Amino acid sequence: MSTQKQHHGRRLSRVGATIAAVGSALALAACGSNGPGADTGGKASDDVKLTAGSGLKVAMVTHGDSGAYWSIVKRGAEAGAKDLGIELNYAESANDPQRQAQLIEAAIGRKPDGIAVSAPNPDAIKGAVAQATKAGIPVVVLNSGVEKFAEMGAIAGVGQDPTIAGEAVGKRLKDEGVKKILCVNHEQSNVELQARCDGVKTGLGGDFEATNVAGNKDVATSTNEIKSKLQADDAIDAVVTLDPEMALATKSAVSSSGKKVKIATFDLSGDIAKAIQDGSVEFAVDQQPYLQGYLPMTLFQLYKSTGTVVGGGRTVLTGPGIVDAKNAAQVEKLAGDGIR
Repeated sequence: MSTQKQHHGRRLSRVGATIAAVGSALALAACGSNGPGADTGGKASDDVKLTAGSGLKVAMVTHGDSGAYWSIVKRGAEAGAKDLGIELNYAESANDPQRQAQLIEAAIGRKPDGIAVSAPNPDAIKGAVAQATKAGIPVVVLNSGVEKFAEMGAIAGVGQDPTIAGEAVGKRLKDEGVKKILCVNHEQSNVELQARCDGVKTGLGGDFEATNVAGNKDVATSTNEIKSKLQADDAIDAVVTLDPEMALATKSAVSSSGKKVKIATFDLSGDIAKAIQDGSVEFAVDQQPYLQGYLPMTLFQLYKSTGTVVGGGRTVLTGPGIVDAKNAAQVEKLAGDGIR
């Protein structure tokens, strides 16, 4: 193993240990799985096994697509499982809500000690989640749909409130003199993304338009759709995207359109951190996906061992955090380590 890889491993270990300590402290303040070979619908099923540990088995079933963002969520979950002695099975449905429901149902049959799910389309998976809770399996909602975790019967939600984050983006752009925002939605059925755009509209309190594009499955078409919107409306002076890939597509659209338009985005990547530093993107909203993977492991371990639940009936927030020119260089280094 190279010195660089050893350093990388030590850094991730330290980050994991720190988050574990924070999780334990939260639990104190609040007081007063699947097995191998799980069906993941064509996606790799990844098991973290330990020779000694808590004996817990946890399944995490997300709508992820194995992209940059979800790779960080998965890495956080694996780190949490390793630190806490949990056997973890991670599966994702590639934005197919029906498939996600099937994966949750398959997980229930293997009787894990907890199931963590994302819920971009709560109605599509609420039946499967109800089966889990009826079977006595605690559920934690992460990333999407966290504001509805209680309605779904989950013990906790871990993530970012999309409306609060959206309002922060809209207000910041308003303070920077923006008059009209185009909000680009790349997943039309995702209630989390719609809430982000709605929040941006509220925060701006001015001229606003939302548009749906083909999304990450067809970036070239999305780029052309954004470019067409910019060329058709000279009043648009800012574009807000809802993930890093669409922010990069917007960079290309703005460049080829010849317009002078501010770009802001939700979520972070190494490329976005670089774009913020070179001035082509104004800022990004970081909801810290590593924590969204890690913290559910902590919550399940505490629930099993102490019967406690963190959050007091409210979402355990992992964001929003603004990354701009002031802190982008530092964040880029952490993004290189796969934890931001």
